Amino acid sequence: MIEIIFIVILVASFAGMAVILYKRMPDLAKLPEQPIVWQRAAALKLKQGMDKMPVLKNFSYEIYLQKVLSRVRVLTLKTDNKTSGWLERLRKKQSQENGSANDKYWDELKKAKEGR
Repeated sequence: MIEIIFIVILVASFAGMAVILYKRMPDLAKLPEQPIVWQRAAALKLKQGMDKMPVLKNFSYEIYLQKVLSRVRVLTLKTDNKTSGWLERLRKKQSQENGSANDKYWDELKKAKEGR
């Protein structure tokens, strides 16, 4: 039920963005095209500043990505282990409930047979 509500909200949000974009399209088309020079200059300055830092000189994005992915994998495995424990307990509880119900059934059958 809650998933349906979230999906409706998502679709309504996308529809609202589409309506706003559709209404503003003529205004956006009138804007003059300007080259984005200041962003490239800012990015170049930022990169030069990062290269000056001794901590970031030997920084490898691939090693960082490997560490992040391994942590995500460990977290996923921990979550999987926890849910499997919950499932095992639920199944054990269910089997105990079903087993006791079957015992009562056979006890009632024996009593009915002895009563004849």
